[in-house]
Amino acid sequence: MWNFDIGLTGLDAARKGLDVIGNNIANAATEGYHRQTVNFVPADSRQDQGELIGGGVEFNGTTRLMDSFLELEILRQQSSLGQVSQESSTLSSIESAFGELTGNKTLSDSIDQFFNSLNDLSAHPDEVIYQNQVLVSAQTMTGQFRTLGNYLNNTETEINLQAQNVVDQINTLAGQIAGLNDNIQRIEMSGSKANNLLDQRDQLVNKLSGLAGIQTQQRDFGVVDVNVGGIPIVMGATTIKLQAGLNDDGLLGLAPAGSYTYQTTVEGGQLGGLINLYNSSIKDIHNNLDTLAVSIMQQVNQYHVQGIGSDGSFTELTGQAMTSGNLSDFNPPVSDGSLYIRLTNTATGEVTRHEIKIDASADSLMTIASKISGITGLNATAADNRLSIQADAGYKFDFLPAVMSAPTTSNFTDSLPPAVSVSGIYTGSENQTFSFTVDGNDSVGNGSLKLNVKDGAGQLVKTLNIGAGYAAGDTLDIGNGIKITVGSGKLNNGDSFTVDAFANTDTSGLLSAIGINTFFAGTNASDINLAANVADSPGRIATSLGAGMNDNTNAQRLASLGQTNIDGLDSTTASQFYRKLVTDIGQQVSIKKMTQSNTENLMQSLTNQQSNISGVDINNEAAQMLVFQQMFQATAKYLGTVQTMLSSLMDLV
Repeated sequence: MWNFDIGLTGLDAARKGLDVIGNNIANAATEGYHRQTVNFVPADSRQDQGELIGGGVEFNGTTRLMDSFLELEILRQQSSLGQVSQESSTLSSIESAFGELTGNKTLSDSIDQFFNSLNDLSAHPDEVIYQNQVLVSAQTMTGQFRTLGNYLNNTETEINLQAQNVVDQINTLAGQIAGLNDNIQRIEMSGSKANNLLDQRDQLVNKLSGLAGIQTQQRDFGVVDVNVGGIPIVMGATTIKLQAGLNDDGLLGLAPAGSYTYQTTVEGGQLGGLINLYNSSIKDIHNNLDTLAVSIMQQVNQYHVQGIGSDGSFTELTGQAMTSGNLSDFNPPVSDGSLYIRLTNTATGEVTRHEIKIDASADSLMTIASKISGITGLNATAADNRLSIQADAGYKFDFLPAVMSAPTTSNFTDSLPPAVSVSGIYTGSENQTFSFTVDGNDSVGNGSLKLNVKDGAGQLVKTLNIGAGYAAGDTLDIGNGIKITVGSGKLNNGDSFTVDAFANTDTSGLLSAIGINTFFAGTNASDINLAANVADSPGRIATSLGAGMNDNTNAQRLASLGQTNIDGLDSTTASQFYRKLVTDIGQQVSIKKMTQSNTENLMQSLTNQQSNISGVDINNEAAQMLVFQQMFQATAKYLGTVQTMLSSLMDLV
């Protein structure tokens, strides 16, 4: 009865073919579904009078129509798109913040306005209206720094939380993939095809690729293993959970749950974008903003601590609270050097200068306080890691670099030597001790009497005529802002005196580091602010450097910083550095958007190719359905014919 067997195989094949077509049509709109096709092979033949006669058709399973290389490329591009989309979105927000959170005036404008206000003050150093103008512009600038700094802080916090949320999604998908792996393996091992489950599993893998860069490994019976960042998260039906967190260097990374060895170079997907933003892009932006804020603070404070304002010298100054009392722990760091304190006896008018030697590795605020307290007329304390300096009654102090009115040392051999007075504001770049040596023997204003002036390195700076043609008491300019006068008297060959000239009365940087007589307070862009003593008393803005306390030299120095190329800012001005920072952000955004657009176009092309291969075309399925319908009908007619033939044969018998 082979005829019936052949017919029945045809009916069964047609039915299964229609079943597959029905499944295709039903899933035509199902995301991730791959069109399936039925596989038929000829059934075993039989011998009939020495001839091999076909035995009909045999069903040989179904096949998902797909291009493996195309599918892998889609996964790879999906990961790339996930990363660049995250980076583009976040950087665009930062670009908007830098341009809009500050209102109509950008931070660059505020920096320029601050230094312009200092320039205006230099022309009117004692006028309150210009002092207040400096405070207002400084408050505007520091407020914008804090706004941007805190925005970046919040963005980093949000990225950290978002990364943890993405990792939770990855863990959930990994569990679902492992569950499907288990079901697929059981079905495939039984000899059946788990095509629909394979599609479901592969769709989850595709979603996972949008969250992180993945590596997949195909195993027997349709099972797939998945790695993220080199960590195997799916191994058959087993999973390893992940966690996101910060390592000891403050970098965001990925690690197996319970482990704290974070991988900080994860690439691909939304997670890769978040990690790259946190560890590189935003970190660089934040560091540059902090560098700008700190550079402005340090440059301004370095000049400000040495000067005084219209309020005059101090009776008391208190620094900011430090995290440690040891100078070696300070940031910005303190270096070995000297601090020079100028002390004025208000009753007698006597002015003295005292040197405090600083050993950055050994000194603390406590030892500095002890050294200052050793100066008659001063007292200092270091409670709660905060240095405070107080003048005794009848005294005032400051850190002015102004030259003392008399030589620092003198060696005159005559019983009636001339009086020498010193004046001016030193304009040199380094502290110097100038030595003056007499050449000749005569009274001042007579003969060929001269003064040879040498710097601290022993180099001749100038030769001054104090002999014939010089009138005792006339001013002599030795350069760099220093002037002397020599009164009447007798000088002998080899007589000498020295004058100390100060470009910096705090070569250690201690005052700026601990906030004594500074203009700014704070440590970075997020907390930069006006120092309390300046904010409360505009007359404390240090405009003067001279002994007369009525010059504008320091105001001019402060104002000039706006046009000064600063080494710590890539040898650019503060405004130029900020504009470059914003330009760099804009360039990053432009590149990311271009990359995103290109990747989206590539993904669209790949998806179209995938659709051509794996997508369900209703018209094609309908045409194929007609083939199986006709096959079924023809096979049924064949069986009917065989039945009629057998009936006729039986009737003849």
